[in-house]
Amino acid sequence: MRKIKDLINLKGRTSLVTGSCGSLGRVICDSLAEIGSDLILVDLPELDINSLANDLENDNSIKTKVFGCNLEEPKSREKLILEVLSSQKELSILVNAAALVSSNDLEGWATRIEDQSLETWNRAIEVNLSAAFDLSKGLAPKLSEKGKGSIINISSIYGVSGPDYSIYEGTNMGNPAAYAASKGGLIQLTRWLATTLASDIRVNAVSPGGILRDQPKEFVERYSKKTPLKRMAKEEDFKGVIAYLASDLSEYVTGQNILVDGGWTVW
Repeated sequence: MRKIKDLINLKGRTSLVTGSCGSLGRVICDSLAEIGSDLILVDLPELDINSLANDLENDNSIKTKVFGCNLEEPKSREKLILEVLSSQKELSILVNAAALVSSNDLEGWATRIEDQSLETWNRAIEVNLSAAFDLSKGLAPKLSEKGKGSIINISSIYGVSGPDYSIYEGTNMGNPAAYAASKGGLIQLTRWLATTLASDIRVNAVSPGGILRDQPKEFVERYSKKTPLKRMAKEEDFKGVIAYLASDLSEYVTGQNILVDGGWTVW
């Protein structure tokens, strides 16, 4: 019987992480690197992905590759897939973490429903859902080669729950329909892929609760009050679930959506 330290070890495997430069993306990369995985870092071309790659290599005995890609553009996704397939000898793990997320500067996004725009809706669906489908489909041949592939889709509590608008009162924050719909679709895509790509590739989702990121004090207090663990999440709260789903610790787990939300959705 294998020991836990052997089950969790990802040495000799490679993980591709989209949205690598984001706050959660960095934690995902750190988690995978800590347990031995080499990394393919993917994010927008204008971001400093190389600095992240250097930090990960210096802190861990791993190798990295960097790809700039605008996941909102199908042609950019197609180019990424072709480059990975042609240049990568091994790929075991795909983490679809990139997302169009809450931004008060995005027109037609975090506002009342009458002002939410179809253009912004389409952008969210493209990045949050279509890109995950595209990469999962395109990279499946490589992920299945060793029979130990793992796809991890990063969804949200708002993929399973409707918003409680009372926590937003008096702030400039909002809860866009496009975000909820795209994240809910990602959970169902996870289930569909889990049966379609079995048994060589496992597919699971992680749905984070709200992460503490300089939100207004009143929002943080209201959110925490509604959460059984009485706080918002920290990025490091997700290290364990990523290590679990990426590694052989979860080799009999597929088609699941793990809610890491401090109990928010238990009510």
